[in-house]
Amino acid sequence: MTKAELVDKMHAKAALPTKAQTEHTLDALIAALKDALASGEAVNFTGFGNFKVMHRAARKGRNPRTGKDISIPASKVVKFTPGKLLKEAVKKK
Repeated sequence: MTKAELVDKMHAKAALPTKAQTEHTLDALIAALKDALASGEAVNFTGFGNFKVMHRAARKGRNPRTGKDISIPASKVVKFTPGKLLKEAVKKK
């Protein structure tokens, strides 16, 4: 699903006056999620799921092309854990 398709579906369900306002609302939600996660805060949507920032330790890897050992630096990644209602909805379809 593209952002435009998501805006169309949100517009139909949320009954906002215009698609532009719906897109602005989606952009605000994404910005709020991004800000919260960037500050290390977890974001929980009851029934939908949880977003949290995890620390991935530095590790050794292998370049598949050359076979040389490489060092992969530590990093932060976003982890999503689906909630019970989302899991059930996906199983039904």
